[in-house]
Amino acid sequence: MGWIVAAQRWLCRQPDGERPHESAMVQSILFVCTGNVFRSMAAEYALRAQLGSQSPYRVESAGIQAKAQKIHPVITNRLTQKGIDPSAHVPRALTKELIDRNDLIIAMGLGHREFIQAQFGLTVPLFNQVSRGEESPILDLHEALPYWERDIVEAQAYVESVIDHIWESIPSLLARLSQFPGHQRLIQR
Repeated sequence: MGWIVAAQRWLCRQPDGERPHESAMVQSILFVCTGNVFRSMAAEYALRAQLGSQSPYRVESAGIQAKAQKIHPVITNRLTQKGIDPSAHVPRALTKELIDRNDLIIAMGLGHREFIQAQFGLTVPLFNQVSRGEESPILDLHEALPYWERDIVEAQAYVESVIDHIWESIPSLLARLSQFPGHQRLIQR
């Protein structure tokens, strides 16, 4: 966990070594996907787990089409293997309130970024952009494997690989957070 403390200290420093104003620091992060039962939820729980309970960050997730539904057992099992208990998770729809109360909104896919731009006038980064400097989305199962029902083993492997990718990307996401000071409004309120 030493890298987390180092990353948090690094995030709170200006180039001249001075601490920035509180409003300039990212203190809250919102991950956004479609249903809030796979990618954004995995990112929320992975970041929370790796930060620990004493973290100064508020971490949330939401979906652009979230509705009441259970988390698929493959997702639950993979998160449980990583020490995360998602059993209390309730999918949440993306709202203006959630957007307004978070400093940094991170989209998991291109469609999510486009939705946020169209609905809320914000330009937000992708998860892979923040964590790895790559302008690439994390695809949902049906996007990566359009006929996933034909090969359940391949579908399960894909879902597990996405969760692993998210989990393994959290340290670099934390290290790169200072490059993303928050979302930018396209339309003034």
